Amino acid sequence: MDVGRRELLIGALAHALGGRKVFGESSPGGGMYGLIGKMLAVPGQRSALIEILLESSAEMPGCLAYVIAADAMDPDAVWITEVWDSRESHAASLSLPAVQQGIARARPIIAGFGERFETSPAGGGGLRKATAS
Repeated sequence: MDVGRRELLIGALAHALGGRKVFGESSPGGGMYGLIGKMLAVPGQRSALIEILLESSAEMPGCLAYVIAADAMDPDAVWITEVWDSRESHAASLSLPAVQQGIARARPIIAGFGERFETSPAGGGGLRKATAS
């Protein structure tokens, strides 16, 4: 399957353009913004995709957590769980050079996208605290 730029941006590193709300709008209650999404690698390329996701997500201002996980049942699926200090920080991350380079590198090995959920994180173990910018 040929994944276009729009589809990649919708589902990829940021696994999430679009959605139910308009960018620039804060998360419900003005708190943190979260995304959980499933990405499908071309068969046999999941490890390479995970490596690209990890490399391209190292420095993202406003990112409080970015967890990449291999699906235990599907050998080609990757789950990405993101927590941001705001919806705006997430949207801004899509224009970062490292993220743009990651998108370009990942595009050929992304077969598609699965489920995608927007959340309003309340906190939890391991979650870095949001800091004032």
